[in-house]
Amino acid sequence: MFGISGYELFIIVVALGAAGALTGLLAGVFGVGGGAVIVPVLYEFFRVLGVPDEVRMPLCIGTSLAIIAPTSVRSFRAHQKKGAVDMSILKLWAVPVVIGVIMGGFVARYAPETLFKTVFVVVASISAIKLLGARESWKLGSDIPGNFVMRIYGWLIGVLSSLMGIGGGQLSSLFMTFYGRPIHQAVATSSGLGPLIAVPGAISYIFAGWGKAAAWPDVVLLQWPYALGYVSLLGMVLLFPVSMLTAPWGARLAHALPKRRLEVAFGLFLLAIALRFLWSMIGS
Repeated sequence: MFGISGYELFIIVVALGAAGALTGLLAGVFGVGGGAVIVPVLYEFFRVLGVPDEVRMPLCIGTSLAIIAPTSVRSFRAHQKKGAVDMSILKLWAVPVVIGVIMGGFVARYAPETLFKTVFVVVASISAIKLLGARESWKLGSDIPGNFVMRIYGWLIGVLSSLMGIGGGQLSSLFMTFYGRPIHQAVATSSGLGPLIAVPGAISYIFAGWGKAAAWPDVVLLQWPYALGYVSLLGMVLLFPVSMLTAPWGARLAHALPKRRLEVAFGLFLLAIALRFLWSMIGS
């Protein structure tokens, strides 16, 4: 199957199942959709199976958005039950976030692979520095800004999330903590962006990659029934079920952790992701 042995396929299935479990857990703990885990895992998965560089990164991102759509819904519901979600922020962000996601999907049709990796490295590094530094003086303001500025931020979160294949958790969490909101509230509120980003984002990537199957006829993973545009149906089948099971566990763990421990864990997680993609850019 796909030019690999049965043993290699077994290892891939087990690895992606484990990644799915970790994805769901992180979605709950950090209020993210898990895309920052899914994208690097799928990148290696598709590399082993011979997906060309030109289409590998957008295929990872489109698949990630499709996977985190249901996972983020479950994570959001778990956090909402804790009463920590700021619905007023989500209402302000809803429309501009979706517009930004659709624009990001359009860019994905023409963008080089290095653009996706650069966005990953820059955003994850800034987030990690802020969280690991943990200085109260590192703020843009003492409270959330006005509606116009909030909508601009929402649009930017949508664009960047679409180019990273994430549910917007680290971006919105970074924003909220810069404006003095507690990390637990930032994480909980951020989980609500997942469905707003993942659903239109996945649809955008399907259309962005719609003609790629014909352009790359020798790449099996781009062909039906293994993919729809830049969304890998194989990746979805292998990662999605396990991630759905573990998302509520992560949400419970997040509310049990002290504030500083959650900040350090989130910061180290994002720093590891940034270094991983920076290394791939240097080595390419």
